[in-house]
Amino acid sequence: MKTKILDYYLTKQFVLSILFGILTFALVFVIVDLMENLDDFIDQKVPQQIIFQYYIFFLPEIIRLILPVSILLACLFTVGKLNNFNELTAIKSSGISLYRFMFPFLVIGFIISLIAIYFSGWIVPNSNSKKLQIEQIYMKKNLTYVGANIFFQDDENKFVNIGYYDPTSQIISRAGIILISSDDPTRLIKRIDCQRLQWDSLKKKWIGFEVIENIFINDSTNKLTYYNAFEFNDLNFKPDDILIKQKKIEEMTLTEIRHVINSHRKSGNDTTKLEIDYHSIISFAFANLIVIFFGLPISADRRSGSVAFQFGMNLFFTFIYLAFMKISQSFGKNGLMNPILTAWFANIVFLIFAGVNFLRVRK
Repeated sequence: MKTKILDYYLTKQFVLSILFGILTFALVFVIVDLMENLDDFIDQKVPQQIIFQYYIFFLPEIIRLILPVSILLACLFTVGKLNNFNELTAIKSSGISLYRFMFPFLVIGFIISLIAIYFSGWIVPNSNSKKLQIEQIYMKKNLTYVGANIFFQDDENKFVNIGYYDPTSQIISRAGIILISSDDPTRLIKRIDCQRLQWDSLKKKWIGFEVIENIFINDSTNKLTYYNAFEFNDLNFKPDDILIKQKKIEEMTLTEIRHVINSHRKSGNDTTKLEIDYHSIISFAFANLIVIFFGLPISADRRSGSVAFQFGMNLFFTFIYLAFMKISQSFGKNGLMNPILTAWFANIVFLIFAGVNFLRVRK
């Protein structure tokens, strides 16, 4: 019974401290970013309600970034309070080990990590996309024309160029399809130009209108054929794929990233960077659990110094962790490490350090 009461008490204090940390760090983050963008807001005469929307959509990305530090701060505040009132001494005196004491913290950290995967993989990208739209429309930043001038590889020896795509009608204007030799990449086999390319949802294929097919027989001979309408049976991309190909990685959900990875594999392209980005989103979510393993034993040990010193030391190791993650990603994107190992390498290394520290602290 006493452990259930203790678990409830620790859980309540820990969760409230996490919420306080998120609120504090998010407020600081927003104020700093507002100061940096204030000139752009004024120069572009951005309305106040749009500025408010901008930071509402920016908030999920901010929470994703500050969550590990907020959890670390919550560990220090919760355990520091117990130390100040000698409650931790009383808990140890009652026969409860440090391992059992950490149990509710680890459970909460694990649950938060699972939630963070969904949060980072789906909610954050959608918010980033809306934030980017505000930057493009009102702040004239990162200007791109969605659906215009798209070029991509459809399979190993086929390339597609799109002049403009209307997602509402699913019609492509001015499309070009280039087929090269699989044996000689410098040799052009065929080029097809369409004034209009429309998706047939019943046949699940693209229908071209006003189509010119140019077959290159040899260096000096080619054959031109005109079609009023032409069915394409060998195009792999679908309407939803077109706009996804224009998205930045921070705007893509985990589902979309996985779809792009599969699409690139079919085309014979290297997917290493995309795979690292995909697995890094998942591994970073578990940083929320790693900081508990690392910070809580230090916070529970009175020999580690004051709360301010403990927080500074743990914050230092948190930034080392983030730097270590970026460095390992650089090695992975250069092809020196497996993508999955690259994404999880920082977690593995710091989990080992946390385990050593865990065993070092008195029970």
